Amino acid sequence: MSAGKPRIGFIGLGAMGRGMARNLAAKGFALTVVGNRNRAPVDDLTSRGATEAKTPAEACEKSDVVIICVTETPVVEQIVYGADGVLKAARKDLILIDCTTSEPVSTDKIIADCKTKGVRFADAPLARSPKEAEEGRLNAMVGADADTFAIIEPVLKAFCENIFHIGGPGSGHKTKLVYNFLTMGQAALISEALIAAAKSGLDLDAFCKVVSAGGANSGIFQMLAPSALAGTYDGLKFGLDLARKDLRYYTHLTEHLGLPSYLGETVHQSFVLASALGYGDKFVGSMVAAQEKITGTAIARR
Repeated sequence: MSAGKPRIGFIGLGAMGRGMARNLAAKGFALTVVGNRNRAPVDDLTSRGATEAKTPAEACEKSDVVIICVTETPVVEQIVYGADGVLKAARKDLILIDCTTSEPVSTDKIIADCKTKGVRFADAPLARSPKEAEEGRLNAMVGADADTFAIIEPVLKAFCENIFHIGGPGSGHKTKLVYNFLTMGQAALISEALIAAAKSGLDLDAFCKVVSAGGANSGIFQMLAPSALAGTYDGLKFGLDLARKDLRYYTHLTEHLGLPSYLGETVHQSFVLASALGYGDKFVGSMVAAQEKITGTAIARR
């Protein structure tokens, strides 16, 4: 790796990845992106000086650090293990960063397989939304050894406001799953509580003022409740089906650890139900809309 800025390969130009990659290009990193069926982000980034690679292996050949930011573990595994995948072109001291919210069991296997090739691995799942990705203000939870973290921290600073070095490789993904259980657990609880308040005949504006002034208040409440009352359900801009996937991974983690997870399973199934009712492609705030549909109780001002 050169003494200057590392060359970056970027795989996954979706809602989050596009903003991340744009910030890397804007901050002077030599950037290679892997194209996909959606040409718009690829064309945008190449117009900003990025180079396009046809495969993950090709991106690795042109990069010192390769970042993966996709939706789920099977996609990560295809990128790593595919015929033209990362490990096909792996070389000593290449750094692979997985910003996906991934399954820890799979991550542990990738860590071990990277080690046999001399590839350094870091998991750096993200919090916040595509808006913050564009603004370079994401939060990252990083699992990496100290030497690798020192190299990648300046890279992560290109698109992150807060960077937390959690521990060794694998720690980031475990942290993100527990974090998302806390977040989505609140979303499920708030959704049910708002319906109960409405069904009880309470003034919902007054109820929200009570919550906002007390210990039950939270950032999640302030994201969900006002937008639910307005009928937009968009205060928490995270896809409901993505949350459902993360909760499934969380329950797999607790099963693997031999832990009881009654609440985890219940929260997961509440998201499964909302998805089955047709809200999977909506934001998490549509958990309230799902409760309205189930109970026949409307809270939104339509």
